[in-house]
Amino acid sequence: MAESAGEGGGGEVNPGGCRHPLAALLIATSVGNACAAATFSSIKSSYQPSDTQILDRHGELLQRLRTDATVRRGQWVALADVSPALRTALVLSEDKRFYEHSGVDWQAVSSAAWGNLWNTKTRGASTITMQLAGLLDADLKPSAGGRSVVQKIGQTVSAQMLERSWRKDQILEAYLNLVPFRGELVGIAALSQTLFGKAAHGLDAREAAVAAALVRAPNAKLAQVTQRACGVLQAIEAKADCAGLDLFTTAALQHRAFDTSEGIAPHLGRQLAKGTARSITTSLRAPLQRFAVQTLQQHLRELQGRHVEDGAVVVLDNASGEVLAWVGSSGTLSAAAEVDGVTALRQPGSTLKPFLYAEAIAERRITAASLLEDTPTHIQTAGGLYIPQNYDHQFKGWVSTRTALAASLNVPAVRTLVMVSPDAFFRQLQALGLPLKESGGYYGYSLALGSAEVSLLNLTNAYRALGNGGRYSPTSFTPNAKPQFRPALDPRAAFIATDILSDPLARSRTFGSDSLLATRFWSAVKTGTSKDMRDNWAVGYSQAYTVGVWVGNASGAPMWDVSGTTGAAPVWVAVMQFLHSRQPSRAPAPPPGVLQAAVQFGGQEAARSEWFIEGTQQTQFAMHSVAAGADGTSANGLKSLETTARITSPTSGTIIALDPDIPPTHQRVSLQAEGSGLRWWIDGKLFAPGPLAQWLPWPGRHVLQIRNARGEVLDSVRLEVRGAGLRSAQK
Repeated sequence: MAESAGEGGGGEVNPGGCRHPLAALLIATSVGNACAAATFSSIKSSYQPSDTQILDRHGELLQRLRTDATVRRGQWVALADVSPALRTALVLSEDKRFYEHSGVDWQAVSSAAWGNLWNTKTRGASTITMQLAGLLDADLKPSAGGRSVVQKIGQTVSAQMLERSWRKDQILEAYLNLVPFRGELVGIAALSQTLFGKAAHGLDAREAAVAAALVRAPNAKLAQVTQRACGVLQAIEAKADCAGLDLFTTAALQHRAFDTSEGIAPHLGRQLAKGTARSITTSLRAPLQRFAVQTLQQHLRELQGRHVEDGAVVVLDNASGEVLAWVGSSGTLSAAAEVDGVTALRQPGSTLKPFLYAEAIAERRITAASLLEDTPTHIQTAGGLYIPQNYDHQFKGWVSTRTALAASLNVPAVRTLVMVSPDAFFRQLQALGLPLKESGGYYGYSLALGSAEVSLLNLTNAYRALGNGGRYSPTSFTPNAKPQFRPALDPRAAFIATDILSDPLARSRTFGSDSLLATRFWSAVKTGTSKDMRDNWAVGYSQAYTVGVWVGNASGAPMWDVSGTTGAAPVWVAVMQFLHSRQPSRAPAPPPGVLQAAVQFGGQEAARSEWFIEGTQQTQFAMHSVAAGADGTSANGLKSLETTARITSPTSGTIIALDPDIPPTHQRVSLQAEGSGLRWWIDGKLFAPGPLAQWLPWPGRHVLQIRNARGEVLDSVRLEVRGAGLRSAQK
């Protein structure tokens, strides 16, 4: 009201106003009614901060991310959480009689009018309530030339209506949260964090004076802000010294402490903050999240000098599938901290082996006591010979399935995949929630050793399915989630695989008897290392939780001298111990259809008690074959070797080129197969008995088969021969 009513003569008013005083009053009254319709609770509930807060299940702040780049607003701050110094400074600076008037300070209005009459500079008559009315109603927003007469009248009416329906503390609280300060800053939360790096309740008298000075002229020059701040400071403290205030104000206005993102769950925050919600409550536990972050960073610092800087941790609740911790990177230790190691695709190494052995046990191809050969082997594939090696480049000879899995031997795993087939194993992994990019045939037998790429989240959830007896359900970020389980793996096979993974004695052959993987409580765990030491994993579960840890480099660079027990495993153990510091963990009860029986190995391994699927148990295990019944199963319920017979050479799709300069008899192709009682058939005609044969090829496309004594086709391959040849010389 300090401005004049109009310019020029003839009774004209501001161009934005009305041509008749009565019309102006009617319009102003309607504007006031629109503003009065707003309640304090509705204004507070409709407030939209520029940041999204990610909260844990109990409401504790995990992460704050900026999601509105057009303005900078913090969270709504209650008046009780604003420092008394700032409240005092604001009232003294903007509205000294705030607690006395009813929306309009008529004394200030009179002073302003008198000053305008005599061209004397006055403070102005706009009260805090009037300023709030202008912030609440878009129709009262001033133009570049200021507010029109109509807008001023409407602002006066609105302020009086607000005073009748709102309390003084509500008016002051709303004003502090809605008032624009400097640049993009709106509200006291954004101002205090950006300029002073602290919450609004921590502002002292000097900081409060600068904040109040910015309300009057948000974008004023430094000298003007300093001068006004000094006046406010002296109004708060009569003997205040303004010395150094200019330097303090300069530093404050240049400060930018309000980062776009801060907290302990940045990757999860970006995963969730994609909608319009400004506060998202998750299933995470803040204490667990903090511990996981600190443990990962501390362990990677201990590995300094071994060329490893990245890592990730995820913790799942077994019963619900809720995500309890999500650490996507090592933060400041990483050169690629933005990469989320929980969702990034990496080669899992040996961590896929439990699912392979569980499937072979479910298909009754092996038992936990079956002897598998750990010796050098060459497997013919379409891409050439595949020669698997063990981690320590040593071979153990004949070992049981329990030892092969627990000690993470590679060659027995590949031999097991030969029995199961890559395509069948691929389907099993998909059922467990591991969506591989390519088919089983694409990966071939290297799939047993983790040549496919998976994410830590999906791999950990697949282990959770193993711990839940073969039942799978998706993960969830929602507290108190209701999981929708579906069967993904035979529960009997899942139980036997779990029993193996929890057996420290079986693990000792590779990891030693004092391995740190042996926790004080019941747990089952598997480590893995990908090719060239690019990835190191530790994934396992207790009765209540499943924990997955990955350590490596986001760039894919290899680590130096980092093994399964020195890389991810220490972090896995620490997180598990934190989870079970006061919570027990017990082994699962055996499901229906399994039994325990004493077994002996004829000196290969020590006698023990072993778990079997009913119908597959036997007491003695040796290296000789067992007789097969008419249904293709042995006397102990295992499938006969005949049913897993396969052609090992040549592979399907092979192209053979005959050389005209070499005698045809010197270009015979060696036919090789695995199994017993086999017969070779070529293009539908019997060719030779036995697993080995020599074939003189002739040009054309051919189908090679192996059949049993009953003429049933056990395996077949298709190949092509190019060049000159003599069919008559085939034998």
